Amino acid sequence: MAKNQLWHDDYWLLLMQLYLHKPVGMKPMYSRQMVELSIELHIAPQQLFARMCEIANLETPRIERIWEEYSRNPKRLTRAVQLLRNMMGFGNAGGFYEGVEIEETFERDFRPLDEDSRLTPVMLILILDEYFRLTPITMVEETPEVQQLARLMRIPASLVVEVMDVFQHCDPYLNRRDITFSPLLQYCQQIWQRYGNMDTRQLASYAEQLKEYFK
Repeated sequence: MAKNQLWHDDYWLLLMQLYLHKPVGMKPMYSRQMVELSIELHIAPQQLFARMCEIANLETPRIERIWEEYSRNPKRLTRAVQLLRNMMGFGNAGGFYEGVEIEETFERDFRPLDEDSRLTPVMLILILDEYFRLTPITMVEETPEVQQLARLMRIPASLVVEVMDVFQHCDPYLNRRDITFSPLLQYCQQIWQRYGNMDTRQLASYAEQLKEYFK
């Protein structure tokens, strides 16, 4: 996220275009389009979702004016958004954020791992959530839940099982004494440190929201 985050009023156009995308209305916080816009603007999905709620409720006179001008004229909105994006990318896209200190946080969760481009931290979070629902003996390719999660994320079930095996080495309750040399270990350890001690119900709720990204 950005330190001293600046919300540009022009961003309402980008968010409104997403809101008006069929089916018109609120989009899931972690839908792919919402996440892509978040990464583009360096604003976390939770914050964009809150702003989209303001659009849905027409909470300010400014939003009402933008709604009146563009909601019934999608072509005009498309032109305005295109112009804005051209301005943001003109010469040096970073110039649009002049005066804003950018420190990536949530963006990294959606980017491929250096050691295996098939995986992202978000995918590891989903696998960890499923890990807590299974027992070690059921963490195999044949388990329906493993297959279902693999299909959702479009990766082989064997890769889901591989990650679960690495999580077993992170799990203090299993106390596995064998050593793993998996290149995924450091990433799984980081995810475990962030979410391994979280209430499993909270993790399940978060994982359910993240699944929208893969639908």
